[in-house]
Amino acid sequence: MAVPAVGPEAWGMRRNWPQWIGYLTALVSFGYGVLGLYWSLGGAGFPFGVGDPTMVESGRDAIAGNLLGFATPEPTGAVFAVAGLLGAILALLLTRGVGRGPARIAFITAALVIAFALTIVIQDYRPLIVVAYTPILTVSKLLFGWPEGVGFGDLYQWPSLNLLILQLLGIAWILTALAYKRRTADACGNCGRDGHGTGSRLVQWGKPAVVVAVVTPLIYCTTRWLWALGFTLGIDAEWYREGQENGLWLAGAALASLGALGAVLTLGLIQRWGEVFPRWMIGLRGKRVPPMLAVVPATVVAMLVTSAGSMYIRMAFVMGVEDKWVTNMPETLWPVWGAALFVAALSYHRRRRLACGVCGRD
Repeated sequence: MAVPAVGPEAWGMRRNWPQWIGYLTALVSFGYGVLGLYWSLGGAGFPFGVGDPTMVESGRDAIAGNLLGFATPEPTGAVFAVAGLLGAILALLLTRGVGRGPARIAFITAALVIAFALTIVIQDYRPLIVVAYTPILTVSKLLFGWPEGVGFGDLYQWPSLNLLILQLLGIAWILTALAYKRRTADACGNCGRDGHGTGSRLVQWGKPAVVVAVVTPLIYCTTRWLWALGFTLGIDAEWYREGQENGLWLAGAALASLGALGAVLTLGLIQRWGEVFPRWMIGLRGKRVPPMLAVVPATVVAMLVTSAGSMYIRMAFVMGVEDKWVTNMPETLWPVWGAALFVAALSYHRRRRLACGVCGRD
């Protein structure tokens, strides 16, 4: 099946992503496989299990924090080496459009399984922490010099960055599978249109998805704000005092405020100001909001909160919730938040997309 021709206006990194995303996925997968081989042979820097200070400190509860909490370099590194090599081969096959019929279904399924493993299964909350606390720490350090004794080196630790890299690789695998699906279905690689009409009901789910994506994080935010205001809310009194002394509750309130800001911005997916820049935005007011300006951040946040929430669900099963209900249970709702935000972003994108600049289809 032929892919619609790509005109001169389509040559660019953004519009041309279906042509290069698979090669990038293959390259990074192969590179990570080489790292796995290096670790299996005794190389330094193994970022999981015994090489992860956070997991070591967790002791017997490490498996609750991360499924690789007890991992050791030799077998785990070898698994990553094999997976990286096979993954690179699969990504190249997808990029070349190889496979029809059952083989096509098998290739797409394999790519999505890899993506799920990288973005959810082996993840915990640290990629979210890195992304969320980067602006918080930047502002608090520049304006207030707070918190004392804590810097970006504490935030950007190798095990945390490694998980973030793997999560981004998982997103690349999703895009690789999507590009392959379109390529082998005679659809436009850039927009997915095949000339037969969308017939999608996705737009109808936009408003309900936004409501869920706004309300769910506010449950978490409320608990963090109450702690910062002096309400123990079920926390042990001694631990609460320690949190006050080391600024833990203020840090939590800052993260909650960032989440609340995200909830407010989510409303833009169904509001006029999410389509046209409002008047107070000097230089931009009245101009059309590029859809991807909202879709990309919403999709990334959806992935981050879903993986973090999955960790808290695992902790609830492994460690129980008797004395953790107020600290951990609101986070178990995050996968609901992530799913709703993802659906809302897709609905917004489908509703606002214009004629494709590559295939010209409406």
